[in-house]
Amino acid sequence: MNVLLCSITTLKSLYDISGVEVGQHFYWQIGSFQVHGQVLITSWVVIAILLGSAIIAVRNPQTIPTDSQNFFEYVLEFIRDVSKTQIGEEYGPWVPFIGTLFLFIFVSNWSGALLPWKIIQLPHGELAAPTNDINTTVALALLTSVAYFYAGLTKKGLGYFSKYIQPTPILLPINILEDFTKPLSLSFRLFGNILADELVVVVLVSLVPLVIPIPVMFLGLFTSGIQALIFATLAAAYIGESMEGHH
Repeated sequence: MNVLLCSITTLKSLYDISGVEVGQHFYWQIGSFQVHGQVLITSWVVIAILLGSAIIAVRNPQTIPTDSQNFFEYVLEFIRDVSKTQIGEEYGPWVPFIGTLFLFIFVSNWSGALLPWKIIQLPHGELAAPTNDINTTVALALLTSVAYFYAGLTKKGLGYFSKYIQPTPILLPINILEDFTKPLSLSFRLFGNILADELVVVVLVSLVPLVIPIPVMFLGLFTSGIQALIFATLAAAYIGESMEGHH
């Protein structure tokens, strides 16, 4: 009963933090739903960048790769290596999912580091990188949870749930609680780091607009890339763990 109460409390906390607001936001009212407009706008920008890059990559492939083709092939190979290292030999079907997570988070983070969204004036609210909103990071974390449950159930069927009593049934409460804390950890880590980086850049651009913000922006680019890699690596590790059944 205590485990069930802890699990319900954790899920409720995930729902509650989706209402966290940092800065000013503007909303679209769609029927009875209130939608964060600034998240959709910046997400569409990121998706447009990714789709445009994908079209360029596959539009005219050459037998002898060009520089741009080499770059895209290197990115694909990098994602494959991350997936294979964490998931194992059955990594193939999961490359698109891990790659999509990594590229969306990477481009979103870099957009926040390169583009001071908050300086763009809107009638109501302000713009920010998609990953600067807790709703986005919670959604990505929950998608990861769904993915590793799906991977485990597909591989092992109902026998997947035997992992909760391994290596001893005494660990059942801890193993159950772990599945609820994973999305919390993933979402808060990404959200907190991107928010802090954007706030630092915006403050420095406002105070000293020419020289000082540049090194901080370069540092932001590095940390933004690392955060995307950490999220994608952990997502792949969770999927691999659910398929192998070990911790």
